[in-house]
Amino acid sequence: MLKSKTFVKKTRSGGIMKIVREHYLRDDIWCGSEVCTECKQEETVLQKDACIESNLCSFPHYLLPDTNIVLSQIDILEDPLIKNVIILQTVLQEVRHRSAPIYKRLKDILHDKEKHFYTFTNEHHRETYIEREQGESANDRNDRAIRISTKWYSDHLNNTPTTDKRLKVVLLTNDRGNKEKAEESGLLTYRCEEYVKSLIANPELVDRLALTNDDKNEITSSKVLFPEHLPLSRIQSGIKSGTFQQGTFRASRDNYLEATVFVHGEGDDSTEVLIQGLQNLNRAVHQDLVAVEILPLNQWVAPSSVVLQDEGPKEDDVTEEEEAELKSGPSGAASRKPTGRVVGIIKRNWRPFCGMLFLSQIKEATRHLFTPADRRIPRIRIETRQAATLAGQRIMVAVDGWPKHSRYPNGHFVRSLGSAGDKETETEVLLLEHDVPHQDFSQAVLSFLPKMPWNITEEDMAVREDLRNLTVCSVDPPGCTDIDDALHCRDLPNGNQEVGVHIADVSHFIRPGNAMDLEAANRGTTVYLTGRRIDMVPELLSSNLCSLRSSVERLAFSCIWEINDKAEIVKTRFTKSVINSKASLTYAEAQMRIDDANMNDDTTKSLRGLNRLAKILKKRRIEKGDLMFTLYRWVQIQITLLFPRETNSMVEEFMLLANISVAQKIYDEFSECALLRKHPAPPPSNYDILNKAAKSKDMVIHTDSAKALADSLDAAQVDGFPYFNTLLRILATRCMMQAVYFCSGMDSDFHHYGLASPIYTHFTSPIRRYSDIIVHRLLAVAIGADSTYPDLMDKHKQSALCNNLNYRHKMAQYAQRASVAYHTQLFFKSRGILNEEGFILFVRKNAIIVLIPKFGLEGTVFFENKDKPSPKLIFNEEAPSLTVEGHSFNMFDKVKVTISLDASNVQHQKIRMSLVEPVISGVSVAPSEPEPEVKRAKLDR
Repeated sequence: MLKSKTFVKKTRSGGIMKIVREHYLRDDIWCGSEVCTECKQEETVLQKDACIESNLCSFPHYLLPDTNIVLSQIDILEDPLIKNVIILQTVLQEVRHRSAPIYKRLKDILHDKEKHFYTFTNEHHRETYIEREQGESANDRNDRAIRISTKWYSDHLNNTPTTDKRLKVVLLTNDRGNKEKAEESGLLTYRCEEYVKSLIANPELVDRLALTNDDKNEITSSKVLFPEHLPLSRIQSGIKSGTFQQGTFRASRDNYLEATVFVHGEGDDSTEVLIQGLQNLNRAVHQDLVAVEILPLNQWVAPSSVVLQDEGPKEDDVTEEEEAELKSGPSGAASRKPTGRVVGIIKRNWRPFCGMLFLSQIKEATRHLFTPADRRIPRIRIETRQAATLAGQRIMVAVDGWPKHSRYPNGHFVRSLGSAGDKETETEVLLLEHDVPHQDFSQAVLSFLPKMPWNITEEDMAVREDLRNLTVCSVDPPGCTDIDDALHCRDLPNGNQEVGVHIADVSHFIRPGNAMDLEAANRGTTVYLTGRRIDMVPELLSSNLCSLRSSVERLAFSCIWEINDKAEIVKTRFTKSVINSKASLTYAEAQMRIDDANMNDDTTKSLRGLNRLAKILKKRRIEKGDLMFTLYRWVQIQITLLFPRETNSMVEEFMLLANISVAQKIYDEFSECALLRKHPAPPPSNYDILNKAAKSKDMVIHTDSAKALADSLDAAQVDGFPYFNTLLRILATRCMMQAVYFCSGMDSDFHHYGLASPIYTHFTSPIRRYSDIIVHRLLAVAIGADSTYPDLMDKHKQSALCNNLNYRHKMAQYAQRASVAYHTQLFFKSRGILNEEGFILFVRKNAIIVLIPKFGLEGTVFFENKDKPSPKLIFNEEAPSLTVEGHSFNMFDKVKVTISLDASNVQHQKIRMSLVEPVISGVSVAPSEPEPEVKRAKLDR
């Protein structure tokens, strides 16, 4: 059966276009129930014995939720108890349109066979499809479609001769009007809360209920604490007129009364708006998209230079004393920043948050405060009757809303993660908080793995260059199993040398658009935690079939150059290949071969040739102004006290060269859709702190170019203070911008500031980076080794992919740092109290940030103590320096501190530092470890 609609549309050129929309209706759409004998269905999902013990529904029943129930109560629907649920096509489409994250969660439930969730395509069923009536809103039409489908299901199941007549369909809706109309039609319908509370022997499920608007009003005071958020229509017109700006809200880690809103502009026109005080923050949560009003110039202030953390629950009020704690920085015109206030929320970025319950002091209370693990997220008020059980547990909580009458947002319990302090629990929290996909690969993904045993076929050999005779070897850190790259170098008859970089051909195994490709694209990168690796692709590929291990044949993508004695490229070519690595070496093993004059085998000769050319390439790169080694590599070597081997640099040089060569090739072939990587030059203001630090030692750092910066850092030496140069370089790294992926057709600035290269991409690590897989596909199309596909040539889709890759890469970095921080805590927990020398990296109004070179550890020494009178503090922003009881602390001063683990707050355990030297009158010092333990610690060094 066919329904069609015809209408005319005016085109941009002024013409008239006739459009016909056809909508097919069918009689053969299955109901999905085991009890049905009328539908000729190949498989069923809904069970015959659909029983959940309930005071309201003491009979078998299927649940049919409306759209708002799915959107607001997805945590309930995910619970293992809830089974046999009908999801209408109308609901699925609305959820997809309104919330991508919840749509994904719903799709995951639908794919879980144990849940028995069935999708019924009511919009194409002849008896359940309805057309929108004149004057009827789209929302009202959809509500009516849901009621019609519920009625059809009830009648259909009752009309089946073999059906248990007790089997019912229960419509779940929180919409009062929809519920009344359903009841008028004789449908069995309940509010979600009514139904969940009726379930027998499952009281914990009540905690997972998201609060409805009625519930939210019950647990807030009558006093208005925050300004009303403007409606979206006012916000949109205000943004259009320039009255308001929109941007991403970023809460401060160091000061809970301060945030910035990053306002995106054209080109370099982006600005950061400073927000100070709870009233101006106005219930925005970290990463929300908000509308801000810029305050008049005379109300602009400087960012606060005080470290201020919300140490405990407060009453539902915003006190003057609390706002006074803010302590903005100096009011000079040069220090002030554009300052504003949040007037409305455009898009919430709420997600389930990990943390711990802060139990109410009121006996038998059910209302408690949840403290998130991330200090940038406010505490959340929840209702729970299992507080005693949840005490000491890491739990997840979702936010339901933030009324203007409440100091804290309202939310509900989602699930427990395990005991706080347990290593597996803490790792799970770390991964969830940094949004790292870490679930096991699904069967759908694993189904696209090659069948074992796997071998290179004759068809593979026919379309590849056979390079198995070359002396190829890999050089990696010890224990590396995901070997992405291998190298070779050999002499050519004309006196030049041939150098090859051979990269694992992951794109051969992962084809565009299949489940494995979509999963890899979502994960974006492999995440390396301390003692654990979360792979981007299944282990069969990452550690076996794609890993370029020695003495096995592997598929590769090769970049091969002809290079002269001056390390100048004469010719470049790219080819899909088959290689057989002759050795898998560590950096130390490769260095030993190069240095041992008695070793002259082909692999060693190849390494020596590579090393000689790499030195020339590196020298030339540094002369151009490369900052990669000058900053990042050099600082890392100095802090961790590693001995810099030439082989580390050797591999890096040729990886960089391959990335640059491939970047140029794919851009030449596909100027609109090449996936590239850029590193923006920092704005001059980023260097303020670096310039102040250098000025304190009567030095000048030139920052007008990467080359000038590199030369200045090389020349910055202080007699008798060899570590000064390292500190200056550490500070310089903090001034840098983040490198990002981008699509060439969506940007005009390609320059990589850190590498001093006009163009760059990532080609050399496709096992652990999805960006490299896309680059492999582009390169394969460019050389005719593979066919293209629509998404690869769509610059908008490439740009969206780059956004996800940048996000995943950033979150992976944060997760890795958090993992190191957690294991650092475990280290100090086992070592007790240590006294160590350090250097002041930053000076704040009430604290100093100290770097301990021995551990590469940073910590804060506070000079304010809420339990005792604070010492006299004088802060000088320009120096910058902090004078405490007459003693001046400056950047890079040497100090001695006591390091210990403060475990008083189970959730926010932290490394605490207290000053030992210099001794300041009135400043308390933490107790040192007993002398025998100190001696033992020294022996352990």
